[in-house]
Amino acid sequence: MADDRNNLLSDIVEEVKMCRRDLHQNPATCFEEVYASDLIARKLTEWGIPFERGWAKTGIVATIEGQSTTSGKRIAFRGDMDALDILEDSGVPHASRIAGKMHACGHDGHTSILLGTARYLHHTRNFNGTVHLFFQPAEEGGGGAYKMVEEGLFDRYPVDSVYAIHNWPYAPRGMVGIKGGPIMASSDEFFITITGKGGHAAMPNQCIDPLVIAAEAVLAIQTIITRNIDPLQPAVISVTNFQAGTGASNIIANDAKLIGTVRTFHNDIRAQIEKRIDDILRGLTTAHGATYTYSYERNYEPTINDPATAATCTHIAQTLFGAGRVMTEFPASMGAEDFGAMLMQKPGCYAIFGQGEPDTPDSPHNYGLHHPKYDFNDAIIPDVIRYFTAITEKQLKI
Repeated sequence: MADDRNNLLSDIVEEVKMCRRDLHQNPATCFEEVYASDLIARKLTEWGIPFERGWAKTGIVATIEGQSTTSGKRIAFRGDMDALDILEDSGVPHASRIAGKMHACGHDGHTSILLGTARYLHHTRNFNGTVHLFFQPAEEGGGGAYKMVEEGLFDRYPVDSVYAIHNWPYAPRGMVGIKGGPIMASSDEFFITITGKGGHAAMPNQCIDPLVIAAEAVLAIQTIITRNIDPLQPAVISVTNFQAGTGASNIIANDAKLIGTVRTFHNDIRAQIEKRIDDILRGLTTAHGATYTYSYERNYEPTINDPATAATCTHIAQTLFGAGRVMTEFPASMGAEDFGAMLMQKPGCYAIFGQGEPDTPDSPHNYGLHHPKYDFNDAIIPDVIRYFTAITEKQLKI
């Protein structure tokens, strides 16, 4: 029986690799993942797996029932489908054919793994209950998970728990990271316009220079982390855009614009930072006789694993791969992930799978996420399928 399962997995992995490279060559961003959606639908149809299209425009939900469903239990796995607006420079044979778009975060791999898991579970059906597979669009800034939830995902497909993974080029292939609590940060944006009084650069006394005020604001905003936030609570503020002036050296601009991001794991800290930025802007503009507008947008919630579910997944991973290959103590990432929207509704676990190749320094699998030379490592596909299968057979035990 074990040999039969291994042979089946081996056959599936080869097909999954081909799907992954096909998706890599045909990337699409935010709610435009038509090619990926069509490929998923085609494969599910070929394998006789029922599915429903149209979730958050291009998303798909597939459903697989076990040998029995008398347990009444249901679980779900999520795979994201979208790419990024990046010009690929990986040099791999299956590089993007779409100029300016590439799978630089490995969502082509996540989607293909979910397809492979669907085929494997549909064939073995060694569980009592129902598995749903969420093929989700627009993770990269579009909030596709939020959209699916808002459209009634968990009303239509009620589940007891939900699971996802992310490839991790920052850890070597073979290592798995799982822990309870925060694992990815929230993601917020702020937009500031400081309006002064423009004029001739030779007569600054007749102007109110918004560039000077904005420069002071950038420096003052950084002190929020060092002087207002508990140093034991992780938080990041980055001002990423500073726009002022026309390019001429003899003109003082009328206004200056700042854009930035805030990352943390706690909503009370988000609220504290939001208010403190406003306090700083009010004080600086009042002191200089300028005005300002300010908006703070909460985008992604933090991704927080349910401790009990994470403990179960840790035990499963240790059984599959060995305790020495499973990290349970590692820093949470200040990057963001919209899977947090699903974990706000249901208990679940988000795990990371190392994909780095330290013995091959120039491997595209070692480049960081969102890097133009990055490529997903197909070698982790069988491990993730085995992990998802083991979760299914544990949580929906016959």
